[in-house]
Amino acid sequence: MLNIILFGPPGAGKGTQSQQLKEKYNLTYLSTGDILREEMAAETEIGKKVKDIISKGGLVSDEIVVSIIRGRVEANQKSAGFLFDGFPRTVRQAEMLDGIMNEFSLKINAVLSLEVPEEILINRMIERGKTSGRADDNIDSIKHRFVEYNEKTKPVLAYYEKQGNLKGIDGVGKVEDIFATLCNEIDKISKK
Repeated sequence: MLNIILFGPPGAGKGTQSQQLKEKYNLTYLSTGDILREEMAAETEIGKKVKDIISKGGLVSDEIVVSIIRGRVEANQKSAGFLFDGFPRTVRQAEMLDGIMNEFSLKINAVLSLEVPEEILINRMIERGKTSGRADDNIDSIKHRFVEYNEKTKPVLAYYEKQGNLKGIDGVGKVEDIFATLCNEIDKISKK
């Protein structure tokens, strides 16, 4: 089973690349952002709580996110593997994900980190906000998301670097070139 975490700051292109990767490698796609947006759209109890947190640029509690992820992993045991997008966002979540993976006798094969300068990221998200209708793609939310990312999420890179499965990927350039680089890394991992 091939289990990949696609990592990177807000606006790095994780969602765009993930869509292509899940198709090519037949992976079960687990995007906490998408899952939480589904909950909000359905106006579930969790969705209403999440909507308030996300609209302010905050992060949803580890317990909510991890319980959703665990349920999806459990439900997709016959999958070719998992592609995690937007998770884990904290070292605690990374540790909890290791626990989930161990519970199901799985492991993370690689953490592929899209690296993009912050100025480019901000411009991408502002442009995306003009067309996507995402309430969190406004300058105040974006700035808050970078503070959250730098304080809580960026340390996850060190966690995976210590495990020896972190690989930086240049996230600037044509979508298809970045995709080819990601596929090259995944193909190397698959052969191990």
